[in-house]
Amino acid sequence: MAQQNSFDIVSEVNLQEVDNAVNQAQKEIIQRYDFKGIHTSIELDQKEKKIILITGDEFHLKSVIDILQSKLIKRSVPIKALRYGTIEQASGNSVRQTVTLQVGIAKDDAKIITKLVKESKLKVQTQIMDDQVRVSGKNKDDLQAVMALIRNHEFSFALQFVNYR
Repeated sequence: MAQQNSFDIVSEVNLQEVDNAVNQAQKEIIQRYDFKGIHTSIELDQKEKKIILITGDEFHLKSVIDILQSKLIKRSVPIKALRYGTIEQASGNSVRQTVTLQVGIAKDDAKIITKLVKESKLKVQTQIMDDQVRVSGKNKDDLQAVMALIRNHEFSFALQFVNYR
């Protein structure tokens, strides 16, 4: 009997790296001259997987987002995993924005991945398991081809390949 090989397609975020990036961004904001006298905070809610940004106005909010994104990129956290909420007024003439970390692949997105793999006519099977997609097949070259196909396709969310065996 031929052995089945497989790998999982997941969308994960390392929360420890996000926490480190948030702390670095907070330190940089404290040091920066253009933020003097403006109450600015970046808070990470690990349980809810959200980052709450609060600052004086929309101009400073854009700067906070730029700083945060640069810190996340340095720590290999995919920017595509961030979902920006609407900008709302907060107390004391400040603005607030909630950034949600997308962890796991939504059912609709998993169906898009599965459809893409099926249309490639490679001899592999796909299976949607909770918030990830498992791809399995007898030929390792076919699995490599699926990985290349998915890497070359532009998705609106971050993807990683894990459990390759």
